Amino acid sequence: MDPLEAFATLDLRVGRIVQAEPHEKAKKPSYKLWIDLGPLGLKTSSAQLTGLYTPEDLRGRLVVCAVNLGIKRVAGFPSEVLVLGVPDEEGRVVLLVPERPVPPGGRVF
Repeated sequence: MDPLEAFATLDLRVGRIVQAEPHEKAKKPSYKLWIDLGPLGLKTSSAQLTGLYTPEDLRGRLVVCAVNLGIKRVAGFPSEVLVLGVPDEEGRVVLLVPERPVPPGGRVF
């Protein structure tokens, strides 16, 4: 498969976190997130972001999500989208975010 075709199969969208709370049942420290993806609606995600972010830090923040990977249950919580990030020098997740404000649901290309 051509690399551009392969990239096109991944649906990456911008979302706004509207709610975040500790995911107490998860094996690794995580948050339950509710993310507004505009026309795609409200989706949930379980994300290991506790190293650098508090729930208060996350509320209202724009994030980049993979939205077409299917639903995975994490300790009983449906994780419908994958929030994207990269590790810092200490292995903590740093969120990938748009450089400027954009509407929720916008597709990354």
